[in-house]
Amino acid sequence: MSVKQKCWLIFGILLTASVVAEYWMHPHPHFEVDGLPTFYAVYGFVSCVVIVLVSKLLGFVLKRKEDYYVNQKRDR
Repeated sequence: MSVKQKCWLIFGILLTASVVAEYWMHPHPHFEVDGLPTFYAVYGFVSCVVIVLVSKLLGFVLKRKEDYYVNQKRDR
């Protein structure tokens, strides 16, 4: 087993342990949805997906042509 595979295995075990540990912890929710067993795991995952999608969209909006600066020199 390579180092990369060991790291993924350890990461998976820790992730599973943190989700399973939520079943034994007594939550003190502010809202009803906070009390769901895997709320924070799902919330974190969805948040990361939203960040990636927004950054991709932002990349498309801010993208310029490769010769963007070259054309500006010619205009002067």
